[in-house]
Amino acid sequence: MPNDPAAPEVTVAIGRWAVVAAPARVRTLLGSCVGVALHDRAARVGGLAHVVLPDSRGDLDQPGKYADTAIPALIADIERVIRGKASGRLVAKLAGGASMFATGAENPARNIGRLNQDAVEAILAALRIPILARDLGGEGGRNMTLDPATGKVWIRSPGGQGREI
Repeated sequence: MPNDPAAPEVTVAIGRWAVVAAPARVRTLLGSCVGVALHDRAARVGGLAHVVLPDSRGDLDQPGKYADTAIPALIADIERVIRGKASGRLVAKLAGGASMFATGAENPARNIGRLNQDAVEAILAALRIPILARDLGGEGGRNMTLDPATGKVWIRSPGGQGREI
């Protein structure tokens, strides 16, 4: 887990995102949603988006809810904090995307966790943001915490040990 237990933590709600600078950390709780952690090592700034659904289909009312709107919004906020372009400096770590419902395990077309994973990975690839680590899939939820001082991401499943990805 993070070295400084006294560092402030920002909790990201479902369908939202947040950007923090070190020493603060950012965290969220995930099930079928995908957590997208973006980190700028040089600036010691990072952000976390809690993606609920893969595609906004043009709905701009809740940009944090959808992969296609949350990731650009997260990048824009990181660039506001660092006061410049983050192009070529961002790296990603992903978690979540669990198959939380029986229909998802039986029918891949209805597995929202997998659809979220695929959408997030495609968007990051199109933006040329490398994915350094993944903790995706499975059948259970997990907590995700990003420390922008180091770029480390910790994952903890309920009842399980924390681990770094």
